[in-house]
Amino acid sequence: MAPRSALRSRGLVLGALTAALTAAFTPAPPLTESTPTPLPRTGFETSHGARWTSEAEESAFLATVARASDRVRVDRIGTTAQGRPLRLVRIGAPAPARHDGAPRGTSVLLICSQHGDEPAGREACLATVRDLAYATDPATRRFLSRTGVLVVPTANPDGRAADTRGNADGSDINRDHLALATPEARAMAAVLRDHHPGTVYDLHEYSPTAPYYVKDLLSLWPRNLNTAERVRRESAALADDFVTPAARRAGFSTGVYGIWTDPVTGAPVRQVAGDGQERILRNTAGIKGAVALLVETRVDPLTDAEKTDPARTNRRRVTSQLAALKGLFTFLDRHRGRIAAATAAARTAALADRGPVHLGGADNDPPAPDRVLTRPPRAYRLDAAQFARVRPVLAAHGVTWLRDPGGGATVPLRQPLRPLIPLLLDARADYHLVAGRPVGE
Repeated sequence: MAPRSALRSRGLVLGALTAALTAAFTPAPPLTESTPTPLPRTGFETSHGARWTSEAEESAFLATVARASDRVRVDRIGTTAQGRPLRLVRIGAPAPARHDGAPRGTSVLLICSQHGDEPAGREACLATVRDLAYATDPATRRFLSRTGVLVVPTANPDGRAADTRGNADGSDINRDHLALATPEARAMAAVLRDHHPGTVYDLHEYSPTAPYYVKDLLSLWPRNLNTAERVRRESAALADDFVTPAARRAGFSTGVYGIWTDPVTGAPVRQVAGDGQERILRNTAGIKGAVALLVETRVDPLTDAEKTDPARTNRRRVTSQLAALKGLFTFLDRHRGRIAAATAAARTAALADRGPVHLGGADNDPPAPDRVLTRPPRAYRLDAAQFARVRPVLAAHGVTWLRDPGGGATVPLRQPLRPLIPLLLDARADYHLVAGRPVGE
């Protein structure tokens, strides 16, 4: 007999999310006088996958869900350059920060469609919001009583409206999680700062390169070497032990994002993406002490039927994302204690202010010796002009500082975001914002 915890997890993934796995394939039945009020459906679902949910449909859908469920709250967390809202949906148990800034409870953040031309993750997120909001099965209710599910359903509304990778200014938001130059990245940084999610899950799509890069669903953990080791291990476990098996059980092939593999032997051939850049969300989240994972769905038609009917391709793209989400929710339920321990250990290590800081490299690409601060400075001193320039960014990340009499500031490393600070302020870092003066190196 399976352990009771395993049975509860199966109940969770087979209960609340089963509807989302089939909704896109099932036309709405005709209404009769005896038909109960149907659950809200997205534009994608009502069109049977023929088109993606519009901005207006998303707004109406979320408003309906929030009105119907007391476990859902929708907040506006920002505004794009073209005036579109950036929304955060909160479901289940709240997980506010304690007075000392440490997280309380278990929470997960879903970031959907940072790239506007990758809409399948957004559709999966919207369907998941609805199914968690309306779930009545005991396993899901128990899960939500102990877990805060945070969802940014459309992280790039202007790009989604234009069907472009970048935002209205052409910026790639997923290369802006360090500098926070875009309103979209600033909004997401504020969610990380204010809610301290223990897990960050980033939904994307990719175009394959046959025959080396053709899996239905790819995933990748934080490769940045400033990610605490226990956080990296839990991130890899999320990919290898939960998301990958869940996708395979649903009939999808899986692989590691950014790695071409030999079609016969499966051996790695070449790395084409997925490095340790600190400005990419999965890496930034890992550096900040959160378990993190990137998931990518294959976008091209796979069969003759999909080639003649794009809606089939669209449904398969969304269904593969939903299958992976089942793995995520099972992970959250089974690894609740391990996630909390890993994130707490990362915070403790940062506050101890010991150990190297890596300015380059990745977990599969050792850095050159001159890219490692073996004895990092105790602080960085900023003059008045430097501080004026970076103060909003430091505040958005949650970095603290001490004001100097002349209008500048000193930023100590002994704080929860210690691994991030040199990447922002050290002249030797690839994407530094200003060249602060090291103190006590």
